[in-house]
Amino acid sequence: MADRTAAPRLLIVDDDRALSAMLAGLFSEEGYQVDVVHDAQQGLHHGLADGYDAVIVDRGLPVMDGVELVRVLRARGIITPILVLTARGAIADRVDGLDAGAQDYLVKPFEVPELLARIRALVRRPDGGSTLRVDGLCLDRVTRTVSGPRVGHDVELSEREAALLSVLMTAPGRIHTRGQLLTSAFDGVDTPGVVDTYVHYLRRKLGRGIVRTVHGTGYRLGAE
Repeated sequence: MADRTAAPRLLIVDDDRALSAMLAGLFSEEGYQVDVVHDAQQGLHHGLADGYDAVIVDRGLPVMDGVELVRVLRARGIITPILVLTARGAIADRVDGLDAGAQDYLVKPFEVPELLARIRALVRRPDGGSTLRVDGLCLDRVTRTVSGPRVGHDVELSEREAALLSVLMTAPGRIHTRGQLLTSAFDGVDTPGVVDTYVHYLRRKLGRGIVRTVHGTGYRLGAE
């Protein structure tokens, strides 16, 4: 977790080098410690260090879409507040970003004072979203503990079980293909059967209805 007594640390993930350099200079002048990377793989590597007070993520990144990067970080238990900064401003795009686990979504072109204010607000938040609550389930992504009326008592998950459940819970109405789940919850492991294995583990611990099979497509969170 970030050290709140030091200067706030900010990670910028954007492949527009001119823009990211401008943002780095801007936030450095505001007293932030800033790291900049230019693709999603580097963003994931830095983000997993979990030493930042906030992260700014572009959508159109090499290697992986920025919203998918947010989803992977959340699945891996990273609770750092995230702002998606992008030219894609349709309502559906905003919903995708927020459902993936971002706290805020700002469309380019933007006003600098507004961006600064939004990041200040994120840095002030005491909780970047460590707990997911959906449809009678509560998942603490730090302790990897599931509770709520659907399970009746606290259940501890493994890291991969928690990652898989987190992906399903961040977009509860979405049908996820095995390939998407491999990317989001299993670091792109190239064995599709691992998804089925961990779905089985989740059902064994939490009940068969917790994950629904969508035949021919993949899986989604089971409705209560």
